[in-house]
Amino acid sequence: MSESAESIDLNGKLLIAMPGMGDPRFDHSVVFMCSHSDEGAMGLIVNKPARDLEFTDLLKQLNIVPDPDMRPIRVHFGGPVEYGRGFVLHSSEYNRTSDSTLFVGSDYGMTGTLDILEDISQGLGPNKSLLAMGYSGWGPGQLEGEIARNGWLICDAEPELVFGKDDNRKWQAALESMGINPLLLSAEGGSA
Repeated sequence: MSESAESIDLNGKLLIAMPGMGDPRFDHSVVFMCSHSDEGAMGLIVNKPARDLEFTDLLKQLNIVPDPDMRPIRVHFGGPVEYGRGFVLHSSEYNRTSDSTLFVGSDYGMTGTLDILEDISQGLGPNKSLLAMGYSGWGPGQLEGEIARNGWLICDAEPELVFGKDDNRKWQAALESMGINPLLLSAEGGSA
């Protein structure tokens, strides 16, 4: 028996946008799922760099003076909800701000407070991270409906894929991790 879309636990999984899903904001998106429950879902797009914002510019706006040897992180478009708000998706060894960190499985944490940006600017941040401006959100049952209509595929979230530097290849790499050739995907869904 297969699981229905309603009973799938998507926490810590990747959603891969199917061709022709209908929402251009999610075209070829790979979304890391931070939270999924009966009350709705929240995720961060991990493969779409923010075109209008660099990490150093953000630090300047927040009056954070970075260490000269700071390792900058990439800024991504996390989704269309609250684009002015930032979230750092990071490796789980960073727990300096555990009160304000949502741990997702054993490999990931998500922190949305200024102290993680200050730590990153001083070289004290997580080993792996990306900053997402905004997030992707779904109301109760909405995401499950999109999955049932073949809008998304689901795969495991491997840190090498989530934090990888080649954003242009993440969508294809996520599909390939499932044994799917992206060239064979159709924009038309069907059912058996």
